[in-house]
Amino acid sequence: MKWEGNRQSDNVEDRRDGGGGMPMSGGGVRLGGGRGLGLGTIVIALVAGWIFGINPLTVLGILGGGGGELGAPQVQQAPAGPAKAPPANDRDAAFVSTVLADTEDTWHQLFKAGGAQYREPKLVLFRGRTGTACGLGESAMGPFYCPGDEKVYIDLAFNETLRSRLGAPGDFAQAYVIAHEVGHHVQHLLGLTAKVDAQRRRVSEAQANALSVRLELQADCFAGVWAHHAQRGRQLLEQGDLEEALNAASQIGDDTLQRRSQGTVVPESFTHGSSQQRMTWFRRGYEGGRVGDCNTFEARRL
Repeated sequence: MKWEGNRQSDNVEDRRDGGGGMPMSGGGVRLGGGRGLGLGTIVIALVAGWIFGINPLTVLGILGGGGGELGAPQVQQAPAGPAKAPPANDRDAAFVSTVLADTEDTWHQLFKAGGAQYREPKLVLFRGRTGTACGLGESAMGPFYCPGDEKVYIDLAFNETLRSRLGAPGDFAQAYVIAHEVGHHVQHLLGLTAKVDAQRRRVSEAQANALSVRLELQADCFAGVWAHHAQRGRQLLEQGDLEEALNAASQIGDDTLQRRSQGTVVPESFTHGSSQQRMTWFRRGYEGGRVGDCNTFEARRL
């Protein structure tokens, strides 16, 4: 990916020194309502929501009978000072800032073409754990988006996990992670996240999972839309970049993750979509570059 020397976003907040928004009291998060959550349930939820998903607290809320992301438990926040920018010589942070800036350029353009104004999300770099408006964020969750504060959260150590443990190397695979989370921000701005969360509260667990799959696949498609415009307008992609993104989509499909973690595949428990579905919807967004092509909620076949 040809990213060096390009504009970097000012919307990156560096909490890696442990400051800024850490919860005032430790001990993790309790989920209100519903049945209790055993360790096995939590492991399943973290695997399902580990990569490329909205806050895994959504999954935990569903599995525990709670209300999902908007009804997620809140963590009391310590008073935060001014947001701290990453150091100028931090190459990993520079990459993240550059990708975020490019998503900003793309979505500003697309929202303007639709007669709307794009509101940029913040991206928070952290280590270990950090407080969010959606609950306590932890590195084990992988990258996630919180609609409550309109921020994407990522521990950059995840990039090594993506490469070495999940078989998805390459800088464009990492860019895909960010673009997918920004895709969730776009869903939030369009009012889709709130609508889906409200629907999930009224249906069975299996139906809630199916709605989550459609939300996640749409975010994959939105990531593809960004990649289309990044290439068409700015020629950012290099040879092999598209393959890196498609491989990442394949490696984090629910069927692949379940087969790897438990040896069996349970389709009714999918929350993000199969490997093939994730590749299909990313490619659809990439090939057309049109937001309208990403309507997973009316698609008869995913």
